[in-house]
Amino acid sequence: MTKALLAALVAQHQILGGQSFLSPHRVSSGVSRRRQLPSTLRDLIESSDSNNERVAVQLETAKSQFDDEDPQRHQQPSHDDAQHHNYPKVILQADKLGRSAHAQILRVLPKAKPLVSSTQEWKRLQRHASEVVQPSHLRDMIQDRGRCDAMYAEHDGVYFDYSRQRASLETMDLLFDLAEKQELTQRIKGMFNGEKINFTEDRAVLHTALRASRDQIGTVFVDGLDAVAEVHDVLDQIREFTELFRSGKITGYTGKRMRNIVSVGIGGSYLGPEFLHEVLKTESEGVHSSLGYSLRFLANVDPVDVERTCADLDPEETLIIIVSKTFTTAETMLNARTMRQWLWDFMGDDIEVVRKHVVACSSVSATENVEEFGIDTENYFFRFWDWVGGRYSVCGAAGAVPISLLYGYDLFEKFLEGARSMDQHFLKAPMRENIPIIMGLLGVWNSSFMGYNSRALIPYAQALLRLPAHIQQLDMESNGKRINRHGVEIDYPVGEVDFGEPGTNSQHSFFQLIHQGQTIPVDFLGFVQSQHDLLMDNEKLSSHDELMANFFAQPDALANGKTANEVRAEGCPEELILHKVFDGNRPSSSLLFPQLSAYVTGQILSLYEHRTAVQGFIWDLNSFDQWGVELGKKLALDVKEHLMEARNDDGVGEEEGREIVADNPATSRILNYYVDNSREAGRGDWSSTGSSNNPVTTSTSVTRKTHKDHFPPQIHDLGGHSGRLS
Repeated sequence: MTKALLAALVAQHQILGGQSFLSPHRVSSGVSRRRQLPSTLRDLIESSDSNNERVAVQLETAKSQFDDEDPQRHQQPSHDDAQHHNYPKVILQADKLGRSAHAQILRVLPKAKPLVSSTQEWKRLQRHASEVVQPSHLRDMIQDRGRCDAMYAEHDGVYFDYSRQRASLETMDLLFDLAEKQELTQRIKGMFNGEKINFTEDRAVLHTALRASRDQIGTVFVDGLDAVAEVHDVLDQIREFTELFRSGKITGYTGKRMRNIVSVGIGGSYLGPEFLHEVLKTESEGVHSSLGYSLRFLANVDPVDVERTCADLDPEETLIIIVSKTFTTAETMLNARTMRQWLWDFMGDDIEVVRKHVVACSSVSATENVEEFGIDTENYFFRFWDWVGGRYSVCGAAGAVPISLLYGYDLFEKFLEGARSMDQHFLKAPMRENIPIIMGLLGVWNSSFMGYNSRALIPYAQALLRLPAHIQQLDMESNGKRINRHGVEIDYPVGEVDFGEPGTNSQHSFFQLIHQGQTIPVDFLGFVQSQHDLLMDNEKLSSHDELMANFFAQPDALANGKTANEVRAEGCPEELILHKVFDGNRPSSSLLFPQLSAYVTGQILSLYEHRTAVQGFIWDLNSFDQWGVELGKKLALDVKEHLMEARNDDGVGEEEGREIVADNPATSRILNYYVDNSREAGRGDWSSTGSSNNPVTTSTSVTRKTHKDHFPPQIHDLGGHSGRLS
């Protein structure tokens, strides 16, 4: 063990404010004993040398002495005590020193609870998977009427059929046993009640409070704050602002009525609201309520996204919404400054332009940053809280402000009502009838026991084209972890790769792999009624029936497959038979909804949010932090420093700027290649490389001279009204 590791241990003790990470309980016998172990560790650091074995012995001695002084630490408290909440923080320190430090640190830490994989419930599922389920075939299982009749659930118009999963009734019994072992229902209640289950950030997890009804005010508190009351204060503010905006009482800097909305945000600040926007664009109420308005999202820091977003917009008629919890997110704030400059380019460099055309959705703790940007914090600032993560925030201001401004607050409220309906089902329905719980348990089954590391989401509704991207972030950012809540590295598979596209487009894209390649469990989402159905003359079926025929056929095709004898019976040449065989035995679930409305969209969102939580609870993960995104951000800052130095040195004292020396030769080489060629690109000259015909032009301004440059032709041959669709 190195001096650096010991130093990290001491530093971690100080970070934790005197609570020793060597004990799962708070030290309660006075300041002197709280300081004793860190003092011992400091002595070890100062006196230690390269003899790792000697240091390890010294640490064991110090640990034993501490154990003797704190006999209570060997007790096993219940799951909701905070006994292991500091483990991940210690491991984060150890990881800075390499993976070997992880093992060394665990020798000193008190023994954590065992991994869920060591429980009898888990082991029974493993045996069941290998001995019972793996030898079976879905072709036979779906012929069992009793099994099929038992493997579906309903709630508030939602029909969930999981009979085509590679699971038996015994499988479900064993999964429910595991859920009870993991105290699933208690953890769900803890989340709804505002317990700080996001322990690495010491935060509650209350996205459910964002859609709680007004009569729940006074039932959920976080640090003395009435969470539901806070939510409804903001929703009332958004409702009032929406009415003023849509009535024309709020105007732009030049007095024009604003009709364009640009929401600037990234990750959960963008994916959730955009998925909802795409649904409501063709929803029966949304079609009419959005007439005369447009909504666009600016997420990517790529300047092309700026050009695509605002090149044909009139800035005098545009409201910018900046969505950032801290108001410091690098990509979002660069785009925010760019959009502010775009407004100034057209209307003059006046702070009142910002106060009239920019609103903020951010945390109360970021108020100073919002004000410094120039935003009117009294009237144009909508707050949210650190007990809602970005990927869970679409029901808060991040989604409420842009969606309400475009479609009206009443339609957004229906979305909240749908989410609330599924929330209550998740909280109150028995496990064996609880759709999110069953979906989550099947996710655990497929990933950890059946070995399927991917999962597809196929909505048979074009309006849900952005749902897979949102669920991809929701699930992969939540459960893409390697350390459990006790600070122990897991030894079982968790976190699927989620992807998807609407049907039937997906069938002509990646279904070849799903049918004859690797096994990928699929969720099929269908609707009894279309948002807009068509029945053409001389057609026997409507377009929606044609779509839904595929929805019903695909799960059976995946389950049954096609045998060699069936192919042979069709007269197929013998040499092609193996190419046309489908093994089948590929699992899927089917979700059928009445019609894709704002209400149903809320149900879908809540359903998948809770599926993610269930899997995290069973796996003993913290599904509500995202430390994995931090390293790339840090390295990007380092690269930016290199680029700024290279740009500043460009042409100063020498023809070519100073060579970049990064952390490794490969990064140094590619950075220098980029800088050298982008320097030449700025001069419009790639001839020196001799290997590229890329017509790179010089840098451009934020936008074109006038937004009218990008307007489509005014004269067209489509007939109808002369106006353009937004």
